[in-house]
Amino acid sequence: MSRVQIAFQDNDESRYIVAAIEQDNTTAVVHYEPAMIRVENEGSLIINRDTVSEQIGMEWDVQSLHINLITLTGHIDEDDDYFKIMWNN
Repeated sequence: MSRVQIAFQDNDESRYIVAAIEQDNTTAVVHYEPAMIRVENEGSLIINRDTVSEQIGMEWDVQSLHINLITLTGHIDEDDDYFKIMWNN
């Protein structure tokens, strides 16, 4: 397998998203860089709407992820309930 990654602007909303990613992807590695938070994982990464909503403390729309998104590597599967990045389908 190969690593997938996603990077966000370093701001309050992104920190909640990254906390949710860490909760749902226990093997993910988070890199805090100047003005950016990059998350890597082997094979796939999933961002669940319910987990982010729980972290933020209010309903969260998966589409709002794109506001803070800088870049990603992998194939995308996106739904109202999740945003998944995979290396192989």
